[in-house]
Amino acid sequence: MGVSWKGSISFGLIYIPISLKVAAKEERIGFNMLHKDDHHRIKYKKFCEYCGEEVKHADIIKGYQYEDNKYITFDDDDFEKIKSNRDKTIQIMQFVDASEIDSIYYDKSYYVVPEGGEKAFEVLRRALSESNKVGIAKAVLGTDESLIALRMSHNNMVLNKLFFRNEIRPAEVKEIHAEVNQSEVDLAKQLILNMSNEFEPDQFHNEYNEKLKAAIEMKIEGKEIEVPKEEEGVNVVNLMEALQQSVKATERPRV
Repeated sequence: MGVSWKGSISFGLIYIPISLKVAAKEERIGFNMLHKDDHHRIKYKKFCEYCGEEVKHADIIKGYQYEDNKYITFDDDDFEKIKSNRDKTIQIMQFVDASEIDSIYYDKSYYVVPEGGEKAFEVLRRALSESNKVGIAKAVLGTDESLIALRMSHNNMVLNKLFFRNEIRPAEVKEIHAEVNQSEVDLAKQLILNMSNEFEPDQFHNEYNEKLKAAIEMKIEGKEIEVPKEEEGVNVVNLMEALQQSVKATERPRV
């Protein structure tokens, strides 16, 4: 697992050198884009719209447009110059209860690994675990300032990038005017109770990926893709009837 960032954590007068390693990565089957007629790869080339020539990655710089067709440019050295030591450090500003952070704010996750100062790291790790608190911090990771949550997950210290408040979009949900009676809500609550269990991630796996892998093997062997037969769902129009049947179907046998 490669290192994504190296820096330090500070809180109070404590300073801990750390590195960050990506905690989660999507597992998806990748497909290349091909020309329909001859099955050759489609490639995207970066080119200059002024001279029409293809541009190598090493010759590309970042530019900010401040007027029409007028840019000021930045290179890596420019970004580093404006970073203070504070920007390069994950400085914990406060601690909050984990329950106070709405899950909508969570973005990417990283494991926090000590690169020295192991005793101070262990003290912070245990203190976070025993207090059930989350450290709120800010730092520049790459070229952007990030709001950060430092928290515990299964005895590991995890850093989560958080969205800033202004990055959370307002909910565009139309106002609901449907009339609901309490008996329907009570049945829905019973259905939720019947379907409640402890969250065990190992129970869940990407079934579509498995079907996709099987389809790829069929295609390689020159076979037609077999469509799996599925049971047809019961069409229940009445909401109360649907709730009643669902509750009955999910009842657990009494011990």
